[in-house]
Amino acid sequence: MPEAMPITPEVITWARERAGFSVDAATTDFRRIAEWEAGEAFPSYPQLEKMAEKFKVPVAVFFFPAPPDLPRIEETFRTLGPDQIAEIPPRIRLLLRKARTFQMGLEELHGGRNPAERLITRDLAFRPTDRIEEIAADVRAYLGVTMEQQFAWGNAETALEEWRKVLLGVGVYVFKDQFREPDYSGFCLYDDEFPIIYVNNTTAKTRQIFTLFHELAHLLFHTSGVDTTANGFVEELAGDDRRIEVICNRMAACLLVPEEAFDATFAGQAPTEATANELAQLFSVSREFIFRKFLDRDLITAAEYDQAARRWAEQGQRGTGGDHYNTKIAYLGTEYINLAFQRFYQNRIDYNQLADILDTKPKNLTRLEEYVSRRAP
Repeated sequence: MPEAMPITPEVITWARERAGFSVDAATTDFRRIAEWEAGEAFPSYPQLEKMAEKFKVPVAVFFFPAPPDLPRIEETFRTLGPDQIAEIPPRIRLLLRKARTFQMGLEELHGGRNPAERLITRDLAFRPTDRIEEIAADVRAYLGVTMEQQFAWGNAETALEEWRKVLLGVGVYVFKDQFREPDYSGFCLYDDEFPIIYVNNTTAKTRQIFTLFHELAHLLFHTSGVDTTANGFVEELAGDDRRIEVICNRMAACLLVPEEAFDATFAGQAPTEATANELAQLFSVSREFIFRKFLDRDLITAAEYDQAARRWAEQGQRGTGGDHYNTKIAYLGTEYINLAFQRFYQNRIDYNQLADILDTKPKNLTRLEEYVSRRAP
């Protein structure tokens, strides 16, 4: 008979309620959960693993002396009203809980302190009334990426990985997943020590890059945020909340394609689809992005823009699946995975905690480590 684990009953209640399950609903998977929450019985380790997967929390949390002092995820979305929060679909809610699990994993791996020498969300602060162009310029200067560096990346795939490294260098962790909700490109969760950005891996690489900076803008206003293309989403917001959402879009655009750099590269060229393709590759943004700038400058008609945008949308990229381990590396990032293995070999976490932090089964860890080691320079 499996050994009963001496966990904290209150933590089971916290995990269940945080995941949005009633006792009756949870009983379908965990027949004795009411007894576990009352402290009248204790689950086995396999049952804890199953609960951790169901409620999207690390196994280690169940051994905490008390429930973690974390605000509900909804409370961190200051710019969203109850109607917008209610519209978030179940799949995205699940990923929000998963993202919070990664935040807790980072806290455990780093001993509660972000290791970055500079933390951008601590060093920079803006008001909703600040000029968007100045916000973008200040953020770009802080990140320290020149236009020459950006142009040298050459393609969106390389640019996405480089921007991800740049954000990690200033304390912002980026994770990816399949959202299975085409209207949602990404979200972020603010935290004083471990702000994270979560990106929909099935969108085009150029869209993922834009999402990074849309969400970074949210983090700089010390709020969690969602990047969605759903019709009417922004219009439902009011006051500063609406302006912040507009700022997030405009800041991403201004940072990735500053007006001065655009003017210099576009000079002497015609506002054609071929030019849009060329500039899009140079800046590692979408063709629609560049064509929209032509429209905003009255260089093309709305009909020309709509026709091209529809055609490009039909040519949109689709995910091809791919190898499980390479996908896991893309989702978590090599730095996060290497850190977890490092803490394991330092005996700071055990094998089950390692699997928990890496969101994988223990049997997959050896192969995952092999795949990561192949990528070492």
